[in-house]
Amino acid sequence: MVSHLLIRPCHKYTPDKLFQPIKTETHVTLLEVDYNVHKSNSTYFADLDVSRTHLVGHLLAKGLRELNGNATTKLVMDPSDPSRPARGAFSVVLGGVQCSFKKELKPYQRYEMWSRILSWDRKWMYIVTHFVDRGAVKPGSKPEDWEKKIYASAVSKYVFKIGRLTVHPAVLIEASGLLPERPGGWVKIESPGTDEEDGLAAPNGHVETKDDAVWDWKRTEEERLQGLEYAKHLASLDGLLTQFEPGEDGPLGVFGPG
Repeated sequence: MVSHLLIRPCHKYTPDKLFQPIKTETHVTLLEVDYNVHKSNSTYFADLDVSRTHLVGHLLAKGLRELNGNATTKLVMDPSDPSRPARGAFSVVLGGVQCSFKKELKPYQRYEMWSRILSWDRKWMYIVTHFVDRGAVKPGSKPEDWEKKIYASAVSKYVFKIGRLTVHPAVLIEASGLLPERPGGWVKIESPGTDEEDGLAAPNGHVETKDDAVWDWKRTEEERLQGLEYAKHLASLDGLLTQFEPGEDGPLGVFGPG
């Protein structure tokens, strides 16, 4: 992240690149192998940390720099006093990960992680990552072959903070030059008690697109809503907090990590 924000030059991508992936190449090390002699499931999550950081650090570097210097850039204003910028340290916080395992990865096997922005709502940015066989993705590759070449798929969610204030992901994306102009803007100030997903979706969650050759706000919103159909299942897991049950007489046993 330090390299992306302080050393590497910012990209000059246009909004049509917002949902495009980055690739991270690696291999299974001996310390990642479990007793089944394949990559341990737990180690996938460390890989996801790396791939997500490269994606966000590369694609959203300009916006991240502006938010990190919010006292000067005044990108986000203080809701309690709109005349001054929001104060506090800028941070990127991981809110959750769901990973589905398809095939095993063997010791020293090389593979690639393909990560891209899946969607966002008023709080979370959702990122999808696929663990893919090395060299499997070539120009003109056909989707029907992916099931044989994908080892795992994961969805992660990030929240962006300035102090205790949550920054709408669209603010960060727009500051990175990746959102086309939209009537009324991308961030809507919502009325108290609203139950809209983010106050932006068109009626019935559908956006009419007329010209596939033009990447306008409708194309971006259509992609966002399409990705949100998958992302909302990860978001719904927050409800499991209400399902915690300590048992009538406590736990059945108490054990250490070994």
